[in-house]
Amino acid sequence: MAPMGMLSFWRCTNSVDTQIRTQISSGAFPSNTRKLMEQASIKRIGVVVKPQQPDALETLCRLAAWLNERGIRLIGLAEIGHEQIKQKTGCDVEIVKDEQLASSVDLILVLGGDGTMIATARMIGDTEVPVIGVNYGGLGYLAEFPIDELFSALEAILSGQYKVQERVMLAVELWRGEELITRNRVLNDVVVNKSALARIIEIEAYLNSQIVNLFRADGLIVATPTGSTAYNLSAGGPVIYPSMNAVVITPICPFTLSNRPIVVPDESSIEVRLMTDKEEVALTLDGQVGFPLEVNDRIVISKSDTSFNLVQPPNRNYFDVLRDKLKWGR
Repeated sequence: MAPMGMLSFWRCTNSVDTQIRTQISSGAFPSNTRKLMEQASIKRIGVVVKPQQPDALETLCRLAAWLNERGIRLIGLAEIGHEQIKQKTGCDVEIVKDEQLASSVDLILVLGGDGTMIATARMIGDTEVPVIGVNYGGLGYLAEFPIDELFSALEAILSGQYKVQERVMLAVELWRGEELITRNRVLNDVVVNKSALARIIEIEAYLNSQIVNLFRADGLIVATPTGSTAYNLSAGGPVIYPSMNAVVITPICPFTLSNRPIVVPDESSIEVRLMTDKEEVALTLDGQVGFPLEVNDRIVISKSDTSFNLVQPPNRNYFDVLRDKLKWGR
């Protein structure tokens, strides 16, 4: 894909516009979509379950039996309650630690909503194991398959009839002076925002060491294409096609109304600095992990070396998802 310059909220470069039109008109998958592994290579499937999901016990038992008939081992995390499953259903699911799951399996099955999918994306670390989401939650942007399609979807995957789309993830570092406070990865977004009682805050944003702006706002969002339909969308940011090599920087309730979202290449190095003292401000990663910030803290954001490999049907239409989830035309 041709390199992109900085994009405005409503406008894209001709090269990007041409790419999107070509993909849509041809129905072809982008270069970052590839065929899933063949059946012979899938011998162990990991399962991640949404917390406090009562239907999961029965589903896991049926799933373990179904996979066992096909010579495939089901592996779970301690959170699924191994002893409870065995006691109530008689099913025995192998258990591994969180950090071992991705390297122990050929495919991860998530029984939950988008929040569980996002948590799984961070959990698997640098391992690029494919992930399929079965929706036990609400919206289901990422966990697209309904529970009644679980076994038919797995059957299709084992026969190679599904695709894997590589979703961009961001690597995030929080620095306080010379001290590294945390290093993490996100699938959706990096957010700096004030607490409910704090006043407007000042945030400096840099792109490849060049100053972008000093934002006076309630906060700032740096979102991936996957995360563009989350907090970014609520803050007035654009929807970005999932295969785009781009990141959006969106101010939250800016003091100056001309401060608009900016779309930049995902290969860029982004640095965000908190310039306001004596206010309660937090860094939030994917809306699930938070850290309190201090004045002059620096958040360094770059494209992760590894992607989140999302299993999808070959005939999936992204715009069908948007029309359904965002109620377009209704």
